[in-house]
Amino acid sequence: MPRDPLIGLVGKPSSGKSTMLNSLTDASSKVGKFTTIDPQRAIGYLQVDCACIRFGKSDECKPNYGSCNSGKRSVPIELLDVAGLVPGAHAGRGLGNKFLDDLRHADALVHVVDVSGTTDAEGKNTRGYDPSQDIIWLRGEIVQWIQGNLIEKWGSIKRRHVALKASSVDTLQGQFSGYGSNQAMVARTLDKLQLKTPLESWDQETIEKVVNAFTDEKFPTVCALNKIDHPDADKNIAKIAKRRDPNTIVLTSAISEVFLRKLAKQGYVKYVEGSDFVDTREDLIADGDPDGGGLKELDDKLRTRVENLKDMVLYRFGNTGVVQVLSRAAQLLGLVPVFPVRNVNTFSSGANSTGVFRDCVLISKNSTVKDVARKVMGDVTIAYIEGVGGTRVAETDIVEVGKNDILTFKVGKV
Repeated sequence: MPRDPLIGLVGKPSSGKSTMLNSLTDASSKVGKFTTIDPQRAIGYLQVDCACIRFGKSDECKPNYGSCNSGKRSVPIELLDVAGLVPGAHAGRGLGNKFLDDLRHADALVHVVDVSGTTDAEGKNTRGYDPSQDIIWLRGEIVQWIQGNLIEKWGSIKRRHVALKASSVDTLQGQFSGYGSNQAMVARTLDKLQLKTPLESWDQETIEKVVNAFTDEKFPTVCALNKIDHPDADKNIAKIAKRRDPNTIVLTSAISEVFLRKLAKQGYVKYVEGSDFVDTREDLIADGDPDGGGLKELDDKLRTRVENLKDMVLYRFGNTGVVQVLSRAAQLLGLVPVFPVRNVNTFSSGANSTGVFRDCVLISKNSTVKDVARKVMGDVTIAYIEGVGGTRVAETDIVEVGKNDILTFKVGKV
């Protein structure tokens, strides 16, 4: 059955990766039982547009897991903390072998980069370090790891390929399956390259092109440029932005997000994770609420920190970027939220169920209705499937946002 997507977090020591992970997995305000899975895996929350807003039912939306705030739904998604990132990992340096072994399980990566330039390649304190080098050598480690394994066996790979009269896709899938690939992924890699030369005649340059293209396909990466409130961050951000696709960059201040959520939990501020503003008691009183929203009074030290955070992060960049990191990773993967219901007219989960759109699952792009059925219902026999209003939908129909993304499955023989 289709498995749930897995997002891997990578970053050198002192990059802020642990803080980022803590902010992504803070489930204190969420409904449900998802917390830490094991020391390396945890549940984060991806913010998506909930179906409830389309039908004016946001007040009735009660997710079984996660939460929904005015149509912004937090959906559980699995995260993997990939430890051991240091230069030379592909050669076994540090925790290199474990790092790369863990990495292969991820569907997408979030690379937390210390954009302040105050830590060197190994996470030691310095000044003036170029953080763009971290992005270059992470990709280099992955490419060298895959390429080294491939070239080491290339002679026998070619002989077997010719003997079996196999296709290039089948031969490469046999080598890349250990990195979590599938036939479709390998086929897309080769389609992009449009190679005319048969596999048995590939030279070193062609192998490098294939490995680079496969790395792009298997490990789509979001660069979370962290510590954006540092004075040296601007020049480093500008340098990185010139070299990378803007859709793969998110500006973040993980420590600011953690700080704001802590204050909100303690009753000092009003803050919704990922939003572009934070309200203090004084702000709410100034807006006409004499009780200040019931918030506690900030002392001078906390007030100064909040005002500095507003100026240096929220006003300048619009938000802390933490929520946007997972959203961007989901965009790279093309994840589609689907809402299984029992009743496609009321959107409830059953006769005795309260609330609407109780469940939400994440499906890969280009998935069919049948793929959703297998993910939600397993191997039970489905008689037919209905969409909004009771309209029958075909198993082969593609699921997209706003199209075939609200479904009910009728169990039984056809």
